[in-house]
Amino acid sequence: MDHDIATFGIQAELTSVFFGGGTPSLLSPHGLGFLLTEIDKRLPITATTECTLEANPGSSDQAKFVGYRAAGINRLSIGVQSFSDSALQRLGRTHTRIDASAAIQSARRAGFSNINLDLMHGLPGQTPESALADLDRAAQFAPEHLSWYQLTIEPNTVFYSTKPDLPVESFLQAITDQGLQWLRDQGFARYEISAFARGDALQSRHNLTYWRFGDYLGIGAGGHGKLSHQSATLEIQRTQKTRVPKDYLKTPNRRITQVPNKERPIEFLMNACRLVDGFALTDFERTTGLSATALDGFIQQGTQQGLISASADRVTPTAAGLEFLDSLLLLA
Repeated sequence: MDHDIATFGIQAELTSVFFGGGTPSLLSPHGLGFLLTEIDKRLPITATTECTLEANPGSSDQAKFVGYRAAGINRLSIGVQSFSDSALQRLGRTHTRIDASAAIQSARRAGFSNINLDLMHGLPGQTPESALADLDRAAQFAPEHLSWYQLTIEPNTVFYSTKPDLPVESFLQAITDQGLQWLRDQGFARYEISAFARGDALQSRHNLTYWRFGDYLGIGAGGHGKLSHQSATLEIQRTQKTRVPKDYLKTPNRRITQVPNKERPIEFLMNACRLVDGFALTDFERTTGLSATALDGFIQQGTQQGLISASADRVTPTAAGLEFLDSLLLLA
């Protein structure tokens, strides 16, 4: 962090801090408190800064949650994934549904009033009924936020080589349709493709920074960041930290690349088109340094195909645009 502050000349208050990737809840409360104290000395953490910690149910306990709360964490994101033990086993998770329930209850007892639960759907062998059962179980804990997203098979993973038996397309569509209706009925407002909150104030401020093409520091081995600097023109840089820890300690920044003007529209749209409310054209101009006319072709084609709606100052994805985001982005 010291290295990046010096390299990029950063002076700012932090709107959010997010401890994620791997299992940050293995860190002791004392260690986390030390980090937050040192971060605050460099870039101030204010009373409104959202401080999130990702926690895996199998590695967390009530004593730690109390310590994390005391250290300054004010939001927990608990990686439940599913409340089905058989589904968790197929996913290769080490925790059980009992572990997940206990972790959520412990977080409440520790005083956390802003909790996100991560849930997957479209799991191997899953039916619409079992997918909704996961949501029903989650609702019993009254979480403030849900991240509900479909399992995707990524390269270099066990699932990529073993090809699990995923639900058929009709089941996936039924899970999506019924799940979205369930979330609406339960008072969760969808504000991004896979993010749902019980009110605007409970939306993830950290993730909104990504989706709005904002700036962020990526600290730690393998971290990615994005930083803008206004000189004669707007310069946008992406940083990629060295991935292997022992190499990271020697040379933190593996790569710093400029984002050229021609790539800025698609980089912006890949994020902003995930938002249910879309984006203002003035925000596109502010964060990319480009004229809104750069989106004329995209807006025309997207409107014609029913994937977006557009006014004089705003672009909003339609329900079809959110469902078929890849097709929408091909128009950029």
